[in-house]
Amino acid sequence: MQEVTLSPGMLVRHPDHPEWGLGQVQSAIGHRISVNFEHRGKQVINAQVIALLPVFEEPSPHPTSHG
Repeated sequence: MQEVTLSPGMLVRHPDHPEWGLGQVQSAIGHRISVNFEHRGKQVINAQVIALLPVFEEPSPHPTSHG
């Protein structure tokens, strides 16, 4: 299994806490990944212990209105 390099701005989910919602990577320094989760706020994750799940498609919570 290939390891994914997380970088600021990427969207992720926590594999053990789906209730935290979508998270956005704020910083990634070594194995310390700082993520701001929708329903949990800022969390620092040790990437050696937890493999965050990258989300490759951005959600669109608000429909775009043209008119």
